[in-house]
Amino acid sequence: MTALDELRLMTKIARLYYESNLNQMEIAHRLRLSQASVSRLFKRAKEEGIIRISVHVPNGVNANLESALVQKYGLKDAIVIDCNGEDENQIMREIGTAAAYYVETTIKDNEVVGISSWSSSLLALIDAMHPIPNKSGVQVVQVLGGVGNPSAEVHATRLTGRFAGLVNGTAIFLPAPGIVGSEAALRVLLEDHYVKEALALFEQVTMALVGIGSLKPSTLLNLSGNVFTETEQEYLQSHGAVGDILLRFFDIEGRLVESSFNNRVISMNLMQLRQVERSIGVAGGKRKYSAILGALRGKWINVLITDRCTAEQLLD
Repeated sequence: MTALDELRLMTKIARLYYESNLNQMEIAHRLRLSQASVSRLFKRAKEEGIIRISVHVPNGVNANLESALVQKYGLKDAIVIDCNGEDENQIMREIGTAAAYYVETTIKDNEVVGISSWSSSLLALIDAMHPIPNKSGVQVVQVLGGVGNPSAEVHATRLTGRFAGLVNGTAIFLPAPGIVGSEAALRVLLEDHYVKEALALFEQVTMALVGIGSLKPSTLLNLSGNVFTETEQEYLQSHGAVGDILLRFFDIEGRLVESSFNNRVISMNLMQLRQVERSIGVAGGKRKYSAILGALRGKWINVLITDRCTAEQLLD
């Protein structure tokens, strides 16, 4: 067989595969070749440039931004949704929808999922998520105290309980406020049987779902009553705090901002969060930029789900 004959045969195999939708066994039968020969010639067709594979990225899919975020910040994964304007509620809903799909497609049997309270972005995730009834052995543990103003507390229990229902899992609640009045009150609550049960699972969490808060508390957090006083917020600001995860504050470089009132928070700490196999931060919008940047620099999360405008700013 001459070189030209071989090129002609490679071209024929490529067209039968891609244009006639025949598999390699069917091509071998039609051309009276061995399957090994078809496989070899198919590989050669790629090497010779007869077959050139390109991936067409649809509008609204930001694969390049996602890859750049992963590379720049050492993430395991990134999901970037389009941003149409500056409507924070709209951005939150769209991020929540993307996060829901990510969870639906990646959650595994026997996963221990840690989920934060008082997060509007995680509420949007829950609202967009479809049931996954074929999962087994999933435990869902609340990793930030969910007791607060009764009119807002329903959101915290809804996050944990409804998520557990959607994944056919077991909910473990953290029946305590996110912030208590004193260190003495904290010590008392840490002796509670149900609080201990939740805390014991923190080290076993394999997937954590957390919001990323700006220094100024969100409407939902304010409503819950789980906020620091104005004086304490001024202290945090004066010491460089830009945001928080699980009410643990950090500066723009991701360094923890130490304070005595940090000892009144009942939540997973950020060192524990950093050890989680997949710690997923769900946040976006102009107001959250500095907090997201600090979270990434501190490596407190290893998966980010955000919007295109924020992603571009993070890569600038």
